[in-house]
Amino acid sequence: MTGRPIPVIIDCDTGVDDALALLFAVRHPALDLRAVTCVAGNTDVDGVVRNTLTVLEQAGAPPVPVARGAERPLVEPVRAPRHVHGEDGMGDLGLPAPARTPADVDAVTLLRREILASPRPVTLIPTAPPTNIALLLRTHPEVVRNIERIVFMGGAVATGNATPVAEFNVWHDPEAAAIMLTAGVPITMYGLDVFQRVVVPGADVRRLRASGDPAVRLAGELLAHRPSAPESDGDDPAGGLGDAGAACAVADPAGISTRLLPVEVNLAPGPGRGQTIVDRRARPGGSEIHAGEREQALVDVALDVDVQRFAKLYLTTVEGTPGPV
Repeated sequence: MTGRPIPVIIDCDTGVDDALALLFAVRHPALDLRAVTCVAGNTDVDGVVRNTLTVLEQAGAPPVPVARGAERPLVEPVRAPRHVHGEDGMGDLGLPAPARTPADVDAVTLLRREILASPRPVTLIPTAPPTNIALLLRTHPEVVRNIERIVFMGGAVATGNATPVAEFNVWHDPEAAAIMLTAGVPITMYGLDVFQRVVVPGADVRRLRASGDPAVRLAGELLAHRPSAPESDGDDPAGGLGDAGAACAVADPAGISTRLLPVEVNLAPGPGRGQTIVDRRARPGGSEIHAGEREQALVDVALDVDVQRFAKLYLTTVEGTPGPV
């Protein structure tokens, strides 16, 4: 690593793959994890706080402040994907209750405090519905001056998962996503197009699960819970990194290929709600010619990822000696 660590804040709905992202951020020497904020998504917000504290404890993290955030999206009801993350949001692994306790401030207050207090601009890594981020940007717009970039897991250029066209985090709170994209902060969208491709081979997952290091073993159990592809013998599922890829993209931005493209969130009711509409056309079309140009956010959209590079980066980071945080 060259230079000083990047100050980062993770906003999450922990969540199996959010937990993988936390483990990575704690252990990568190029990342200085300043705080973690929690929002309803993969489970209810109190469950997210519990899961986050448990993961940080298992990882042997320093006393990173963790704050409780929004209980629900700005407009929509909570729609937790328990069929993916289990009843507790963490794959029902039966992890012990944490001894750590959350900060005595709410998520928006903690975000504002940590961003403005940082001597260097902060990179935000939202791996959840961006409700907390939207509330922050609307309530305290002055934070924008000390945000280096937002690298968020969300959206899709091609196919969705919550609906045929919408990715879960954006679909869960489309209005919040629209606010985030138009806040005037540089943004990288780490969407489903790359999210679904980064897979840790089954043999590596098995090695992690057998580790004597609680954090490494937890990473293995989490990866095994979210298999992406069976190995040839059918017994060793390869585990997808999911949200952790966004943290990898902050530590190693050369691992993804991006294009600066106009992106807007479909807020209309109906089957397209929550879609991130990414304009890859070379020139305006009939819609703009006849109705006038629409104001769209320009976003660095991840279109390709070096799968082996990120898988290796994740493994060497989590299995290595924890870096300075």
